[in-house]
Amino acid sequence: MICGLLAGVVVAAASFPAVAMSGLAAKAGAKGFAELPSELAQQSAPQVTRIFASDGKTQIAVMYDEFRSDVPLKDISKNMQNAIIAAEDHQYFQHNGVDLKGVARAFVNNRKGGAQQGASTLTMQYVRMSLAYSAKTPQQAIDATKDSAERKISEMKYALQVDKELGKEKILERYLNMAPFGNGAYGIYAGSQVYFKKKPKDLTVAEAALLAGMVKAPTSFDPTTSEGYPQAVARRDYIINNMQSLKMVTPAEATKAKAVKLGRTTNRPGNGCVSVAKNNWGFFCDYFYRWWLSQEAFGASTYDRERQLKSGGYRVVTSLDIKAQSAARERITDRISDKNRNALLLAGVEPGTGRVRTLAANRKFKLDNPADPENKISSNPDLAARGIRGTYPNTTNPIITGGGDIVGYQSGSTFKMLTMVAALENGFGLDHSITQGNRYKSGYIIDPSSDAACKGTHFYCPENASKSLKGTFNMWSGFARSVNTYFVPLQEQVGAEKVVDVAKRFGIQFRAKDDADRANNPEAAHQWGAFTLGVSASTPLDVANAYATLAGDGMYCKPTPIQRITSADGTRIDAGQPNCKRVTSKEVARKALDAARCPVGDRAQLGNCGGSTEPAAHATVGHPVFGKTGTTDSFRTASLVVGTTSLVIAGYLVNPDWAGHNDFMDHNIVNPAVYRALADFMEDKPEEQFKTPDQ
Repeated sequence: MICGLLAGVVVAAASFPAVAMSGLAAKAGAKGFAELPSELAQQSAPQVTRIFASDGKTQIAVMYDEFRSDVPLKDISKNMQNAIIAAEDHQYFQHNGVDLKGVARAFVNNRKGGAQQGASTLTMQYVRMSLAYSAKTPQQAIDATKDSAERKISEMKYALQVDKELGKEKILERYLNMAPFGNGAYGIYAGSQVYFKKKPKDLTVAEAALLAGMVKAPTSFDPTTSEGYPQAVARRDYIINNMQSLKMVTPAEATKAKAVKLGRTTNRPGNGCVSVAKNNWGFFCDYFYRWWLSQEAFGASTYDRERQLKSGGYRVVTSLDIKAQSAARERITDRISDKNRNALLLAGVEPGTGRVRTLAANRKFKLDNPADPENKISSNPDLAARGIRGTYPNTTNPIITGGGDIVGYQSGSTFKMLTMVAALENGFGLDHSITQGNRYKSGYIIDPSSDAACKGTHFYCPENASKSLKGTFNMWSGFARSVNTYFVPLQEQVGAEKVVDVAKRFGIQFRAKDDADRANNPEAAHQWGAFTLGVSASTPLDVANAYATLAGDGMYCKPTPIQRITSADGTRIDAGQPNCKRVTSKEVARKALDAARCPVGDRAQLGNCGGSTEPAAHATVGHPVFGKTGTTDSFRTASLVVGTTSLVIAGYLVNPDWAGHNDFMDHNIVNPAVYRALADFMEDKPEEQFKTPDQ
């Protein structure tokens, strides 16, 4: 009781002599002090989240609001422990959280008009930081740090309890992990990294004294600025002298430490996806970031989820495969320049899990500098007229995966696989034959002024890419040679709305409003004659995962960038694990895959292919493969998807800035990039045959 009364009155008077007689000190008497709260919410400070590739070793990026990573006291140099005590609280190991002698000393000094002393112990400082970090509202954060007698008295009460509950070593550990060191560094791990690029356990006397000196005023004692450098040196030497007087170092060690010249540079780490270790990982990092913000497991709102990501101290091992990613980026660079206005986009997915293994493009994932722009004026005339720049060579748009204003691109005949699945589900066999010429008059009604309409009618009349493609085809040969006049009538016989339904089940995202409106209206979908020819917007990730559903024996797995997530306390988080469901039967998937071996030069197990559109794929990969080429009208998009049992890669060659361009999208650019990237990934892997469907 006496201790409480003394501390309450003296702290108020020592810290705020002008109000010592105003009644505030009286309110800090024995009864009032005893009624103050003493249970301090043990709120951990924000921690850095680290993002790794699938090997669990290669760090892709770090994300944080405050660059901080807690370390145990045993991993913090004794020099650092001594230095912070020499700087802030000489009697730390003698008092019980409140240094009454220090309070009395400050009281006398302040009454005599000396430099103001606050008498805050290291424990009280820790309490103040904890209250600020545990604040639920801005006002609570202000109250935790404002200069007031009430705040000082509350700190004292908390400090007494904390000292009793935690003990000296734990308080010292938490203090050092919470303290600010300037230049974006919070906590001793960050301070050691930013200023010395070393671990806290390796700090020397000189380094520890510099860091300890910065805690009081990180900006004023910043050695990297011309104003702060001399003050930082003086403050460091003052602390070293204290360490000597406290017998923490010998006179010789103190002299040696003060002779060390301070560095004037920092090693501030990058933050977020624009600062990834390697630029070609940026698109994957952004995909992960967008995925995280969509997960309710991390908060009720995107704001809450982002705060969790940037302060939760998670260890995230992603699905990014370094070998697959390196191969994809290298093969893209072989075919096209980063400064080309056309984009070569590759996405790779693992069948059976949905884990995204690679996302690569001939673009740098970075913001264009407005002051010194590198990007060229957009190829879209409407945007160019307004001086708007395009997405090359730099962009942070999700051009590979879609999102924001990226709705996707037409992929052409890769969508024919969806029609084949719908036909197989509805009782048609792979040997179902259709005889047609090079042009087919369908029953689909379209605008009679369209070039795709039969002359003088309102009927949709698609034709084949080559006039030689006519005669009788089945699913093997029709898919092998991409015969439009086979697949449009097949879609008619099945029902286009059923094909659209397969697309939905196989993960095709209808991001464009017109596509979504049509896909979600059965009557409109029934009349979507060109759907089988890939006129709906999609992304390489959509198509890679749709084809991976075949290799997964009909199990659709939602795409995920996650291998595993661990919280700061070591708890495994379930979010992002494979989420698979059956969307078609094993038999249908195996039959469709058997026909899909034909376009890429492999041999069907049950039928006769009769040709292919990209035979070099199988020859180059050297494993059983399946897939499909795709080309849109006027060659505005060229695409290829090729897969094995281990990985499916889809590639698009597109203009992300202008869908109506007139460039010729060359399969000689996109195709080799896709199948060579897959071949690189499959190198040294054992051959695995696809499962044989029933006869």
